[in-house]
Amino acid sequence: MNIRIKNFVDLIKDRGLRKKVVDIIENPQIRIGSTTYSGLPLESSPAGLSRHHSYPGGFIEHVIATSRIALALCDVVEDVYSGKVDRDQVLAGTILHDIFKPLTYAEIDGGYMPTKLGERLDHLTLVASELIRRSFALDIVHIVCAHHGGQAGPTWPRTVEALICHLADSTDSQLSGEVLRAARYLSRKVSGEEPALLTSKEAFEIVHSKTVEGWEGVDKTVQNIKREKPY
Repeated sequence: MNIRIKNFVDLIKDRGLRKKVVDIIENPQIRIGSTTYSGLPLESSPAGLSRHHSYPGGFIEHVIATSRIALALCDVVEDVYSGKVDRDQVLAGTILHDIFKPLTYAEIDGGYMPTKLGERLDHLTLVASELIRRSFALDIVHIVCAHHGGQAGPTWPRTVEALICHLADSTDSQLSGEVLRAARYLSRKVSGEEPALLTSKEAFEIVHSKTVEGWEGVDKTVQNIKREKPY
């Protein structure tokens, strides 16, 4: 298991729930009919095809960032509003909310495309059915199903824990997506193209270089990124 994700898994106090989460992370497969589907390795998978975290390792970064944001929101609920929140449920939800996205992606010609499975079933349907099959509690299945919100997903968040996971996921997705969009625009302006599979880390570097050194800084940063790319 990725050590950074393990650090969050270890925060789950309920041993039974923690074991269930570990079992899925260590074996992120699903069986449909007579076929077992196992997609890209979690370590190298993106968390999106184009909008956010659409690069190798994006999945891990998104899970970590979403979990950290969610725990910060738990602090706000408890320390500012004196509310009650089940952190075990929040952690299980953020760690597992996109767990089957790698099953729906295939790496093709230096980019990513949907697999046959991904063309027929979305990751929410896959993970909800598997969580039910593995006897996860209703509230945790709900958290995962509601993490896109009612406008983009099948149901609105109906618990505080589900709302926290939805807000955390949306915040990190928008953060990555907007910075990547800005960095791609800046890259095209200075070079007519953008680095292949631009990461969020590289995107932040490009945006920061524009703030500090202007267009000259953007050009220098983009050229450095292109030279260092292994692909």
